[in-house]
Amino acid sequence: MVAPVVLVVEDEPAQREVLAYNIRAEGFDVVTADAGDEALVLARETPPDLIVLDWMLPNVSGIEICRQLKLGTDTARIPIIMLSARAEEIDRVRGLETGADDYVTKPYSLAELLARIRTQLRRTRPAAVGERLEYEDIILDVSEHRVYRAGAPLTLGPTEFRLLTSFMERPGRVWSREQLLDRVWGRDIYVDSRTVDVHVGRLRKALKALGGQDPIRTVRGSGYALG
Repeated sequence: MVAPVVLVVEDEPAQREVLAYNIRAEGFDVVTADAGDEALVLARETPPDLIVLDWMLPNVSGIEICRQLKLGTDTARIPIIMLSARAEEIDRVRGLETGADDYVTKPYSLAELLARIRTQLRRTRPAAVGERLEYEDIILDVSEHRVYRAGAPLTLGPTEFRLLTSFMERPGRVWSREQLLDRVWGRDIYVDSRTVDVHVGRLRKALKALGGQDPIRTVRGSGYALG
């Protein structure tokens, strides 16, 4: 399974490196930015799974970055954890009302921050933190790497397992081929987008092997969705 990607936005180099090191140690991929405008470009071009965002940034503040990302179609659902030395209740309220999903005041405990990251990812990438996924009569057990339909085990290849995981984490969401390539194959691997069609076909065949209906929907001109 491709690891969740965390975007760390922090202009203080030493703090940025400490954050990146510890988040990578948790098994997540990390992308960093030292300014708000760079963070906006990174988040819009390749949306991460979570953003750790410092309030005090040069040029564009973290509050403004948060506001803009929560207004974007492709970025609105990305969990944002705001970091700030502002400990007053009015500042915390402002951060949360702007759209931040969590607010952590400096100085903070790294262990607590990592726990908050896992909590947010449990909502958006439950498989990445070991949660069992269920959709109608399909059960996907990440820890055992097994899939069941109507109680019967199914045989899936590793790529089909990762595809199904992505679909089951967000039922109803329409995934473009490019988004599935990033999510399933990884951002640093070049694979032709038609490869997605081949593996979706294999996944459909596996899901229907015991006679069930095809739960994957093709959205013309957009991609695929579960349900």
